[in-house]
Amino acid sequence: MYSFSTQLSGNIADIEQNVTAALKEEGFGILTEIDVQATFKEKLGIEQRPYKILGACNPPLAHQAIEADPDIGLLLPCNVVIREEEDGSIRVAFMDPSSVLALVDREGVETLAAEVRSRLIRVRDSLGGKNID
Repeated sequence: MYSFSTQLSGNIADIEQNVTAALKEEGFGILTEIDVQATFKEKLGIEQRPYKILGACNPPLAHQAIEADPDIGLLLPCNVVIREEEDGSIRVAFMDPSSVLALVDREGVETLAAEVRSRLIRVRDSLGGKNID
């Protein structure tokens, strides 16, 4: 698996704010935000349920990763997807850094990935949804 997630009910905008706040508690900021729903509508004329990709970054941990391997930036930031499901529930999915960073064969990266993963798991768990691994 390359992700873990939680399923919630509620307003997607409120859930996004809660996700952002929980990420901040673990030292992450949002570097990028991609509104896939709006992009598909504008570029392709396709109607889609809400779907956002947040690029989350913890600067001290990202610095450690880049120091270990400058090309590791190709695997950053940690993406978080917030999307509305067919049943109206909201899924918040997190990239599993342990899976993704397993591609990097450098000393210390595995330990760093485990630290990032544990922080993201705490974010997921703090949202209070039905966790899916």
